[in-house]
Amino acid sequence: MGRKKIKIQTIQDERNRQVTFLKRKNGLMKKAYELSVLCDCQVALIIFNTHGKLVQYASTDIDRILMQYTEVNI
Repeated sequence: MGRKKIKIQTIQDERNRQVTFLKRKNGLMKKAYELSVLCDCQVALIIFNTHGKLVQYASTDIDRILMQYTEVNI
């Protein structure tokens, strides 16, 4: 039996929203790590929650990755 599909919309209950955020954030960070290891690439992940708290992950130095990004997108 598979998982139940959910409707993608804002979760109204604050507690459920926070729990979902933490679970999905951890899953996203795990996927970013796996991508960087398996494909030998640089990954930077920046997340701001609704309260403005910063969460970040980088496979190497995040400043170097962001500098490389800004140089490419000029």
